[in-house]
Amino acid sequence: MAEKKKKSVVLALIAVVLLAAAGSAWFLWNRYQTFLRTPLKLPAEGAVVEVTEGETAVKLARHLQERGMISDARFLRFHLHLHPELGRIQAGEYQLQPGITAEGLLALLTSGKVRLHGITFPEGWTFRQWRLALDSTSVLEHRTTGLSDQEVMERLGHAGEHPEGRFFPDTYLFPKGFSDLELLRRAYQRMEKELASAWAGRDRELPLGSPYEALILASIVEKETARPEERPVIAGVFIRRLRKGMKLQTDPTVIYGIGDRFDGNIRRSDLRRDTPYNTYVHAGLPPTPICMPGRESLLAAVHPAQGKALYFVARGDGSHQFSRSLKEHNRAVRKYQLKKR
Repeated sequence: MAEKKKKSVVLALIAVVLLAAAGSAWFLWNRYQTFLRTPLKLPAEGAVVEVTEGETAVKLARHLQERGMISDARFLRFHLHLHPELGRIQAGEYQLQPGITAEGLLALLTSGKVRLHGITFPEGWTFRQWRLALDSTSVLEHRTTGLSDQEVMERLGHAGEHPEGRFFPDTYLFPKGFSDLELLRRAYQRMEKELASAWAGRDRELPLGSPYEALILASIVEKETARPEERPVIAGVFIRRLRKGMKLQTDPTVIYGIGDRFDGNIRRSDLRRDTPYNTYVHAGLPPTPICMPGRESLLAAVHPAQGKALYFVARGDGSHQFSRSLKEHNRAVRKYQLKKR
């Protein structure tokens, strides 16, 4: 009887232990489930997590706990034990939005959808301005710093090409660690595509012998006006002047030829200075583009507006006065430039 009682006590103790263990297991499982559903503790604007090359998910879990984003790294490690495929996180920067859970975090880190940075190159910028912008963008890997323009073109696989006009102005998105050289390569390819498309659909019988000449003209149009509706009109003026053998006489080419010495004012001596880009001295197009033209200027160069105007002058409000004759043009210059009636 005593033996039977002793056995009952042992069984009771085992039952208590098992019940306690089951209770603990249920409690921990419940906490684990709550952990998975609970949003990470992030600032209102979210947060950025960077996964370095070779970093494990276990190490990342500890890092997230140290930053106070998750309550207990052990639950994340347990989840990874149950789902080892979620441990194959990819290196890079990730933008965490408020409300994201641990499960959502792991899904993001294994997706490779890294945070993208952006850099904008406005229409009309020169290659010099592009390089300054690239050098000042800290999230890029700098491979062109200290190189000459020609060395940059060599690295891009286009040795001997002048860089001006060769890169398409736009906003480019890239992950942290992306190189400035790769970004330039992307912009170069984009310009080739845009120029080829514009040239393929060009008006016939233009006095332009190649896509490159169209690119040169587009760069001049880009610098002459910021008004979309005026670009084909200005292109038409230059096309007619080219057909007649008249000098283009466009100030932006003169300014480009002056280079860094330009102080904001064009003098008579500048108009007489013999540089390859002085279209007051030399007939025809300058030897290279003078900036990076956008799509609208490319299209204007190959689809110039019809008309008879051969001259134009800035009105001072961003628009231009177009004239058919030199007499009309001189009158417009007196009115808008010299402020004489």
